[in-house]
Amino acid sequence: MFIDPSTFSHVTRKIIGAAIEVHKTLGPGLLESIYQACLQRELTSRNMRFVVQRPVPIVYKGLKLDAAYRIDLIVEDLVVVEVKSVAALAPIHEAQGLTYLRLTGCPAGLLINFNVPLLVDGVQRLLNPAAGVQNRGRS
Repeated sequence: MFIDPSTFSHVTRKIIGAAIEVHKTLGPGLLESIYQACLQRELTSRNMRFVVQRPVPIVYKGLKLDAAYRIDLIVEDLVVVEVKSVAALAPIHEAQGLTYLRLTGCPAGLLINFNVPLLVDGVQRLLNPAAGVQNRGRS
């Protein structure tokens, strides 16, 4: 199954635009929880649907472990968003994002690190190959 990136690229662009607005207003250096709350308000003002702190259970040998993970935001049932405020995104953050994509089946994800001077330098896009996403150009 192939999922065309155009099905979610407009959503990722809108999320990044909302995050830029938050960063432009607040700047770097605050807690993740502040940025997440402000991003939620910005997404709401842009009429975007999202779920906050969605628990994702893990099934281990038939045993369901509730709330093993909590995802910051899932926007329009397409894009997992992880909000960070760290010195730099690290490989562990990418691994976390890819795990969330695998567990949710969402085709795309965004890691957004607000603790940077220019927000575009803090955004990392992720694609879920297990969901049939093929990277053809920008996502």
